[in-house]
Amino acid sequence: MSTENEGAAVPSAGGSQSGSPAPAPETAKEAAPPAPAAPPAGPAAAEGGEGRTEQLPTVPPHAPSASGPPAPSGPPAPGTPPPPADQGAWFNAAGAPAAYGATPQDGTGHGGPLVPPAAPWGAPEPPRRRRGGGLAAAVLVAALVAGAAGGGIGYWAANRSDTSSTTVSAPGDPKTASRTPGSVADIAAKALPNVVTIEAQSSGGEGGTGTGFVYDTEGHILTNNHVVASAADGGRLSVTFSNGKQYDAEVIGRAQGYDVAVIKLKNPSGAKLSPLPLGDSDKTAVGDATVAIGAPFGLSGTVTTGIVSAKNRPVASSDGGGSGNASYMSALQTDASINPGNSGGPLLNAQGAVIGINSAIQSANNGGGFPGAQGQSGSIGLGFAIPINQAKNVAEQLIKTGKPVYPVIGATVNMKDGGTGARVADNGTDGSAAVTPGGPADKAGLKPGDVIVKLGDTKIDSGPTLISEIWTHKPGTKVPLTYVRNGKQTTTDIVLGERTGDK
Repeated sequence: MSTENEGAAVPSAGGSQSGSPAPAPETAKEAAPPAPAAPPAGPAAAEGGEGRTEQLPTVPPHAPSASGPPAPSGPPAPGTPPPPADQGAWFNAAGAPAAYGATPQDGTGHGGPLVPPAAPWGAPEPPRRRRGGGLAAAVLVAALVAGAAGGGIGYWAANRSDTSSTTVSAPGDPKTASRTPGSVADIAAKALPNVVTIEAQSSGGEGGTGTGFVYDTEGHILTNNHVVASAADGGRLSVTFSNGKQYDAEVIGRAQGYDVAVIKLKNPSGAKLSPLPLGDSDKTAVGDATVAIGAPFGLSGTVTTGIVSAKNRPVASSDGGGSGNASYMSALQTDASINPGNSGGPLLNAQGAVIGINSAIQSANNGGGFPGAQGQSGSIGLGFAIPINQAKNVAEQLIKTGKPVYPVIGATVNMKDGGTGARVADNGTDGSAAVTPGGPADKAGLKPGDVIVKLGDTKIDSGPTLISEIWTHKPGTKVPLTYVRNGKQTTTDIVLGERTGDK
């Protein structure tokens, strides 16, 4: 069973449909007493091949030298604490350290004094001196480049005979101990314990994985119909929480048209049930931050982020099972990564409240290219969620009666054509009348052939768009409806009827 709907904005569904987110370095071991330093270093020496040069730095006061007076400048005297290490920061963030520099070497493979960078490149080299007729002791130097956010230079010195090393760690980010309230990490930490992975298996052994979330303290879990449909008739449902505890569950009610289902833990005792807070999907705005949680391809507890990319996106979706029945939604579109297995999981806002149920995705080529996916679609940044305001109404109906209630207009519309509106069909299904006598459409004066172009404040460009918009209302609601007949546009009021259960 596929656990993610294939969604498409204004799809071409066939047929007709009745409207409905350390310590400082150790102090280096004390070196030998300071000796007079050599004069300024000479020209750069070639290293590593033609065309490559390296600056020879001046010798610090504590390093051995041939002769001469102490250098006028250099690093702090031995024992002086080195500059403080820079604070840790995220890679590429403002004030972050540069990439790792070269490993300190002395040019012989042995440990040697490591000193700060020297005078500018190209300084003239003074004549070399001899002491007592003997060759002057070679001065082994190396430049240690330390990338630091503030542009500071760090150094480390050790005796030649010392083979130990010192590991320097940057202090940790103080925010990691206690995540900033409202950060993605904070939102995820609060929500994850109440997001579950659902395993559905039919009586024939077929099944799949989806997601759900705790709806109330009685053990009800809200999810998609297509996640649990295979286990609805004699199958098996199991729910696993983020702490690994697993519970058997049963279907309380499901609405195929809305793609919403409610299941319940058979024995919720011992389960820590903390319902996720529900937001107001009507008040969301394009650009609002979103957090999606689910089990894409069975990877439970996966958290992704994005924004609300669009609102009121008419979507007809199917689970690919070949049933011919589609679900319709006026969806919240998001670019948060959603894949098969995310179905039924919560789409959260920046306050951690649920604003939608992740239900469908649009795929570029109807195939994902994920190992083991076998043709299942993958995210391309076009995900769709059922607005929580609508899902909540459906959930309450299912908990109360076990059956969904749909608002209808009492007319059959063409589901193939689109672009100009939703055309009332010439004939209904099975030879019935396209406009139900005495129904809402009939009372509003609609006739076969009329093209509905607006419902409320929403422009209607196709049959699926009309159904999606009708289902955002409740039965009994009076809504302005605009239609075109013989080139003439007319606006009237229609009082929505109702239909109980799925066909």
